[in-house]
Amino acid sequence: MAHLLMIESWVGAMSSLLPRAINESGHRFTFMTRDLHHYLRAAPAHPHPLLAADNVLTAETNDVPALLDHVERLHAVLRFDGVISSCDYYLPTAARVAAHLGLPGSDPLAVERACRKDLTRTTLREAGVPGPRFALAEDWPALAKAAAELGYPLVVKPVDLCAGMYVRKVTDEAGLREAFAAMEAFPVNARNQPRVRTVLVEELLTGPEVSVETVTADGTTHVVGVTDKSVAGDPWFVESGHMFPADLPTAEAAAVAVAAIEALGLDRCVAHTEVKLTPEGPKLVEVNPRPAGNQITELVRRVTGIDLPAVYAQLAVGERPEPRPADTGVRSAAISFLLPPRSGLVAAINGAEPAPDVVEWVLKPPGHRAGDPTSNNSYLGHVVVTDPDGLGARARAEQLVGGLSVDYAEEPA
Repeated sequence: MAHLLMIESWVGAMSSLLPRAINESGHRFTFMTRDLHHYLRAAPAHPHPLLAADNVLTAETNDVPALLDHVERLHAVLRFDGVISSCDYYLPTAARVAAHLGLPGSDPLAVERACRKDLTRTTLREAGVPGPRFALAEDWPALAKAAAELGYPLVVKPVDLCAGMYVRKVTDEAGLREAFAAMEAFPVNARNQPRVRTVLVEELLTGPEVSVETVTADGTTHVVGVTDKSVAGDPWFVESGHMFPADLPTAEAAAVAVAAIEALGLDRCVAHTEVKLTPEGPKLVEVNPRPAGNQITELVRRVTGIDLPAVYAQLAVGERPEPRPADTGVRSAAISFLLPPRSGLVAAINGAEPAPDVVEWVLKPPGHRAGDPTSNNSYLGHVVVTDPDGLGARARAEQLVGGLSVDYAEEPA
C-alpha cells in the first residue's frame, strides 16, 4: 500500500473521483491545504471526500520554498511514495515537491510549461507542433499593437487561469481593451496566488474541438481515446457538453496531442489535450497535465472501463499501469451542462425526469445565486447519459438539458 501526498484539489468532480481512485487502487493519501474551509464550503451538507484522508494537514501551499522544507520534515515521519494534485494551480508545486523528495513524476519545468499558456505556445512553436498564430504582451500598448498585426477576430486569454476564465473572442480594439481591463482587475486567482500579467492573443481557430485523453509512462504516450466538445456563450468559450468517444475523425488530432506532450517534456502523467479541427488541419489549443475535468474521466470509464484518476495515482507512486479497454456494454457516454440564462437568484429548475439511459442528474438547489454564463464555473447542473448501441449519447443529453427551465426569485430593487 503506497502513501500519496495530495497537495490541494479542485472542489468539483475530481475532488471525489481522485480520492476514490486512490483508495480503490489499494493506496492511501494525506491531504494538505492552506484553507480547509475552501473545501468545506463546497460540500456543506456532507463530509467532503477529501476528509477521508489518513491525515488532513494545513500548510502554506503558496510558499513553495517553505513548503519544500516543511514536506521534507513530514516525509521523514509519514514516508510518502508519491505527490499528486488535481488542481491546475498546484500541479507545478506538486511536481517540485516530488522532485525534491526524489519521488516519481514529470520534470517540474515540463509541468510548468504545460500549465502556463505562454510557455506552451512558445515551446510548441519551436518544436513545430501546429497551433494558432499568437503574440504575448505585458501591457496595453504592446497588446494593441500585437492584435493589430495579427488581425481581428482574435481570442484573448490570461496565461495562468483555468475553466475558460476571461477567455473571449474579440472583434475589434474596443473589445480587446474591455477584455484587457477585466483581466487587469483580477490580479489574484481564486487560491490567493498573484497572477502573471502576460496576456496571450491568438488567431481565432474555427472547426470542432476535441480533447485527447492520454497516459504517458517512461517516455511512451498511449492514447486512451478522444472526446468531443460542445461550446456555447459567444463571445465566451464555455464548455456546454462532451461525448466519449468523439463522433469525428480523430487520428490526426491524437498525433498532434502526442507530439505536444513529447515537446513539452511531460512524462509519468495523465494528460487532457485540447485540439481544434480546423479546415487547415488539427491545431493545438492547450495541454493539461492531469486527468480531464467536467466528468470526462467518468465518460471514459463507462465506455472503456479505464479509470484515468486511478491511472494518475498509480503513475504518481511509480507504478506502470497498462490501461486496456474492456467491453462495458456502453458504446458512448455524454454529459450536457445547464448554463444560466442570466445571473440571479434561482427559485427552481424544472423538467428533470428520470429515464433508463440517464446515469446522473445534478442540479443546483433553490436559493443558488447564478452568475453570468461566461466560464465553466457558471453551470447550474448537468445530466450524464449512456448509449449501449452507438454514438447517440450526446444528442440525447442535449435534448434532456434543452427541456429544462430556470425560474428566478424576485429580489428587492
